[in-house]
This record gives sequence, structure tokens and C-alpha cells, in this order.
Amino acid sequence: MKTNAGRQNETRYMQIYRHIKKDIVDGIYPYGSKIPSKRVISSQFGVSVITAEHAYDLLCDEGYIRSVQKSGYFVDFRPDSGFSAFPEEITIPTTTPREYYDSFEDYRFPSSVLSKTMRSVITNRENDILLKSPNNGIEEFRKAIAGYLARNKDIRVSPDRIIVGSGAEYLYNLIAILIGKGETVALEDPSYDKIRRVYEVSNIRCDLLPLGNDGIESNALNKTNARVLHISPFRSFPTGITSSASKRHEYIRWADKRSGLIIEDDYESEFSVLGKPVETLFSMAMSDNVIYLNTFSKSISPALRVGYMVLPEHLITKFNEQLGFYSCTVPTFEQLVLSELLSSGAFERHINRVRRKMRSGL
Repeated sequence: MKTNAGRQNETRYMQIYRHIKKDIVDGIYPYGSKIPSKRVISSQFGVSVITAEHAYDLLCDEGYIRSVQKSGYFVDFRPDSGFSAFPEEITIPTTTPREYYDSFEDYRFPSSVLSKTMRSVITNRENDILLKSPNNGIEEFRKAIAGYLARNKDIRVSPDRIIVGSGAEYLYNLIAILIGKGETVALEDPSYDKIRRVYEVSNIRCDLLPLGNDGIESNALNKTNARVLHISPFRSFPTGITSSASKRHEYIRWADKRSGLIIEDDYESEFSVLGKPVETLFSMAMSDNVIYLNTFSKSISPALRVGYMVLPEHLITKFNEQLGFYSCTVPTFEQLVLSELLSSGAFERHINRVRRKMRSGL
């Protein structure tokens, strides 16, 4: 169930963004229609034109509206179709997003902060370090993750829905067991190859669906017999394609229509150049049918091998019964270090610093 708790202190431009986005999704402003000008909105909400412009920039970046020079802003969100009016040939870039970030030195987490936090945990938590972690991760870490997700992703869940594991590939294995042998999973084509390999070694069939300019082509999505969809909507690897707002809503309708399940692999989303992280399918979906998956391998260090997933409420009991006996594969020490980085704000300060660098063109 969705809640507005915690949004009272939201910035004005985000309030405008949510207000207009809701009107667009609800059909008050249909596809192709012109929305009020920035001056009208600034007067309506009692804010500056610059504040309204910031909200409009976010709506443009996420694909809800588009700016037409000397004409204004028009709705670009299609509620019943993911087709693009101007299809283009998809080409895989020679420099992939992951290669770009690997060459971008300023995104790396500062070693001085990491080493200071490690020393603090060793000094102040020496007894806790030696304790065995609960199977789903220590509660302190899961609470820190839940707080971060609420502040930054609009994902508001209790810590008991969060499962900690040693990176994405380990979590893929858990998901494969949870899905079960003989199931079919639809994947983006092309996509990160290890996803397919993990599923196939678990006797799960993979249906590869071709990508269009803004996500999986609608014809392929509608034709697949799969009831499970594994996607990377923020930035698919290796194409770098980001799913538009229309496509994200299409994915959600697809899952709702066939009582299916979406696995949202949100890798790299912290490094969005937007003024806010791209909205997640988990936060958008009204049904309890999205598994959210993310790691700290890019945002802090691949050496840590720490990831987590957020389960739908209806899968928690099944997970505990089938997989609850698996020991947590992340050492307690690393969980305590990450807990402190999240709780102290050091992690978010780093992410915001990188975003500013990227927006400046570095």
C-alpha cells in the first residue's frame, strides 16, 4: 500500500513534479496535449519560474513531457502503448555505460572515508564484528538500507522484506530457486549475459525479447508466454537504453494483466544525472509484484560484493520456508561498515557529489 508519509518536507519542485505527473498518468492531460506554462504553474503554486522549470526538466528527463521550441510543453506519455512515434534503429555504443563509469575517476568512493569508517567499526564494534549475521542480514544494515530507499527511491518497506547477499549473481540464484524449475523468464535482448546463464543453469527457460528505443518492444512483450520479467529499466547493459515513463507503466500493466512478477535490476541507478533518481517500478507498482534488486559494487567498490533485494510482501513467507536456511554470505564487518556509511550520510554525499560532476560534463 502506498503512503505519503515522509513527503511533508519535500521540496516545492518535487511537489509540482508529482502533481503534474499524476495528472498525466490519470489522463487529465492526455498524450499530445499541451500542459500549462511554467509561468502559470509558478503562479498556481506560489513559486518562482525557476522552481517550476526544475520540475518540468524532471518530467522531460523521465519521458512524461517534451519541450517544443517556441510552443511550450506537451505530454509524451502514452498510457496504453509503448510504441514510439519515430522508431529508430538500435545500435550498441562502442563505449558502454559501464566502461564510461570505469573511466570516470571522480565517481569512485573516497578511500579516506571508507578507511576511516572501517577503523571506527573495528574500534567501537569489536565485539559485534565477531557475531554471526542473521541469514537475511543484520537488522541494523537492513534498517539503514530501508531508510536510504525511503529517502532516495520512494521505496518504503519494513527491513524484514530486505535480503542481503554477496552481489547480484548470488541474488539471481536465490531468485531462480524462488521462481522454480520449468518457469519461463523474459529478458531484454541484449542484456547482461550472466543473468541468462544463472537462470538456464537452474533449468529456467529464458525468452529473449528485443529492445526498442525506450525498452522492450511492445509486440515481443505481448507475445511472450513468460509470467516473469527481468529488466534493467534505468540503463540496460550493454545498450545503455533507459526505459521511458510510458514503457515503465507498460511493464507494470503487463505484470498486472497476467498476475506476473517483475524483477527490477536497478544497477547503476545511483549515477543518474537527474536531480532525483529515476523512479523505480517498485515504487510505481500498486500491486505486490516487483522484486527490487541493487548492489554497492559500483557505488562503493566491487571488492565488497554486497547486494540486496526487496521482496514483495506475498513472497516473504515462501522465501523463508524455501531459502531461509541459507546463511548470509556477507561478513558482519562489511555490513556494519555499510550501515555506518548509509546512516551517517557519507554514502549519499558521495552520490550527490558524483551527480554534480557528471552534470557539469566531466
